[in-house]
Order: sequence, then C-alpha cells, then structure tokens
Amino acid sequence: MAYLIGVDLGTSGTKTVLFDEAGTVCASKTIEYPLYQPQNGWAEQDPADWWHATCEGIKAVVSAAEVKPAEIKGIGISGQMHGLVMLDKNGSVLRKSIIWCDQRTAAECEEITQAVGAKRLIELTANPALTGFTASKILWVRNHEPDVYEKCAHILLPKDYVRYMLTGEFATEVSDASGMQLLDVPNRTWSDEVLEKLHIEKSLLAKVYESPEITGTVIQKAADLCGLVSGIPVVGGAGDNAAAAVGTGTVRDGVAFTTLGTSGVVFAHTDKLCIDPAGRVHTFCCAVPGAWHVMGVTQAAGLSLKWFRDNFCNEEIEEAKVQGCDPYFLMDKQAEQIPIGCDKLLYLPYLMGERTPHLDPDCRGAFFGLSAMHTKAHLLRAVMEGVVYSQRDSVEVLRSMGVTITDMLACGGGGTSPLWRQMLADVYGCPVKTVASKEGPALGVAILAAVGTGLYSSVSEACKKIIKTNPAQNPVAENSVQYEKMYTLYTSLYPALKGCYKQLGALEVK
Repeated sequence: MAYLIGVDLGTSGTKTVLFDEAGTVCASKTIEYPLYQPQNGWAEQDPADWWHATCEGIKAVVSAAEVKPAEIKGIGISGQMHGLVMLDKNGSVLRKSIIWCDQRTAAECEEITQAVGAKRLIELTANPALTGFTASKILWVRNHEPDVYEKCAHILLPKDYVRYMLTGEFATEVSDASGMQLLDVPNRTWSDEVLEKLHIEKSLLAKVYESPEITGTVIQKAADLCGLVSGIPVVGGAGDNAAAAVGTGTVRDGVAFTTLGTSGVVFAHTDKLCIDPAGRVHTFCCAVPGAWHVMGVTQAAGLSLKWFRDNFCNEEIEEAKVQGCDPYFLMDKQAEQIPIGCDKLLYLPYLMGERTPHLDPDCRGAFFGLSAMHTKAHLLRAVMEGVVYSQRDSVEVLRSMGVTITDMLACGGGGTSPLWRQMLADVYGCPVKTVASKEGPALGVAILAAVGTGLYSSVSEACKKIIKTNPAQNPVAENSVQYEKMYTLYTSLYPALKGCYKQLGALEVK
C-alpha cells in the first residue's frame, strides 16, 4: 500500500493528515500556535512554530497509523497565503513572518501602484496592490527595518519555509506565488517588469513550479525530526484555497466552493484566464497546470465567530466540556432559535479590514440596529448571517464577470455547520453540498503528491476517483426572500460608513 502525507499550514494551527492512495484518512493531527498582534491591524507568526507543528504532526500520524516510513510515497504542503518569511544567507529566519491578514502596508501599496501603474499592475499580476499581499510587506520591511532587509538573502511563503526545512530547497509553486504580487499570472513566471520597478532582486525569490511537480526530497536531518526516511518526494503543493479546490474536486469550469475558515473565500475554477479590471476579486494560477481560479476573500469569516466565542461564550465553552462536544455546536443551537434577520440586527465582519469587494484596510466590524430587545443569541446569529452576506458579495462579483456557478461546495470549519450551510444556500439561491472527506486542503495536496509521484496521471483523474460528495442542502424560497431584504440593507452600510472608517483609522487616541 502506498501512503501520502498532506500538511495544511493554517493560521491557527497546522493539520497533518496521512492518507492511503485512495484518499482514505489513516491518521490526523492538529497542532496550534499563537498569533502575535503587536499593534492594531498588525498580524505576525513565528516560522519556528510552523516547523515544530509540522515535525510533531508528521511523527504523530505515522506513529498512530503504524505505517512504515518507507511506504510513504509523497508529501504535499498547503499553507496560508501571502505571508512574508525572510531568511539570511545561512537560512536563518530574520524576523517574525508578517502574515496574510496584516494591514500595516497601505503606504507601500500606494508606492507599488505608483511604481508599476494601477492598470499595468492588474495586467501583470491580475490584482491591484493589496495590504494582504507579500510585495507590500517586502517594501514595508525595506522602508521600516532596513537592517533586516539588508541581511535578507531569501524570501519565502509560509508553506515554502516548511518545504525548505524538509528538503533544503528554495522553491514555491504558481498558486501561492500568485498571491505575492510579483508573479506574471498570465504567463506563470516571475514578472521581471514588476521586480525591476519595485527594485526587488529576483535572486531573493524561489524557483517556481507547477503544483504537482516534485520540488525536492526529504533530507536526513528533517527525516530524523519527523520520523520519516530521507528521499521522500515533496511536491509543489498549493496555497490553502487552491489546495482546498483540489480537495473538493473544484478542478473544472462551473464548480465553485465557499470556505468558512479563519478567512472566508468564494472560489471558482476557470480554464480561461479571467481578470477583473476593477480588482474586486483575485485571479490566481490554480493547482491544475495551465488553469486559473477567481476568488473573493472576506478577511474575518470564521475569525468573526471565533472572536465572538472567545469573548462572549465562556458558558458555552464550559458546557461543551461537560457534554463532550464542540462549543460551536451549542452556539449553533442558540442561533437556530433566532429568526432570520435577527429582529433587524446586522453585523459587518470587518474585524481585520476587508478585501472583497471593498479593498479597504481601514474598515472595521460593526453591529447595526442593536436595541435593548437583542440578546447574546441575536448577536451570535447576526455574526453568522453577516459573514454569509459578505460571501454573497463575492458571488455577485463573480456572476457579473460571467463566471458560471452550477455546483457550490462548502468547506472549512464553518462548512461543517448545517445551519451555516443552509444560510449559504438560502442567501446564494443555489444548492450547497459538502464533500465526504473533511480534510480539504490536506487532501488536496496529498492528491497533488499522488499525481506528482505517478500514482495518478492527472489532477482531474485523481479527483474523479477520490472525491465523493454528500447530498445537497437546497435553498428554501421563503427564507431567501427574507434574507434578500437584509442583504439589500447590508450592501448599503459600507458606502455609508466608508468616510467614518477613514476618520477612525486616522484618529489618534491615547
């Protein structure tokens, strides 16, 4: 029997899963680590935490499944996108990684836009300059920490740092590299024009591969730390959403998925390059060679619900321990008791600024319509509904671009909630399914490893044989009517508050 390992390096933790060649889970282990926020709007993590979680996760799944390390035929790595990892000439980390949800780089985005030109930047990188992307983070370090930048010899993305530690190779792949704002997305290679205009040396960047390609093999030092044997191939893998696409079978036109993870994503596959000139959604190379995907991103989807849980649901957390269940299960039961529209209460999920469709690092979360009649359960359901409305914003942009969505899948932690899935179906007005496997990105990169090592001939063939879906949840017509009223009001709130957000961002309060 051949076995494959999928490593999914997330924001809250790294999930490592051991699969057999049919995609069946043999063992799984998640190891969490902290997020550092030294200032409002900043977000950093320590790459050492990612590597520790990877080593311990691999050891745990290999041991739990009692698999011989020599039977492991390949490893794929998925990861949170856009994070900046800077290494010196010896391969040592120079500073904590500035990760995807960090919002400090507004000035650097202006610098990028002026240097390259707004229209030309979108033509080359398929996206406008964004605070979440890697290029602006590189410029921020150069502008504010010149001593660190001077020592920098290698720039990697989060998952590619783990790859370096596993293989000793400086490598990336097209899906994750698309989110750096340095890749020529139409041509799937580094953009010499962008690099020249931003004065970034190409030698700092890793070699770019397609996602199923083998990028290196496990070195002995890493094998000893992870409980493996040396020589196991490590494929390109994919950014978290591109990996989730493979793990849900979103590898052909007409198929899309919604992720309710820390961030929220609406993702659609396209065989033809499709770029929004307004930059409202992102176009990236996908994990299927020669194809792309279009995606809208909400910065704080599951993060909004986690924020609410951590700050207002201590009773539910304690009760969940007694009952032996997940606190989110108890929270769902409370939200189910509240009517659609939460008795005229809306939530804007802008805890970390926003990407789609507003591209505004200054906007922040808000409850609108709060009155004395509202309870904690009302606020809870309002958070869930507000996140769904933000996902609907992305769907509407994709539809306006002519992207056809015939099949919608739900994934991520929030996708396991039947209540949240029904909200999606009702608000989207289309059936929403889940895949039988819950492993998403980890399964996706394991499939890429299976293709790269020759167990399957192509990504599409592997997905046809491995991916199975559950029955769909269909929209309820009367629910859709009620949600539509609230969604229409929701879409009017950001324009009304935009100026206030700008004032709030500039406000100095001691």
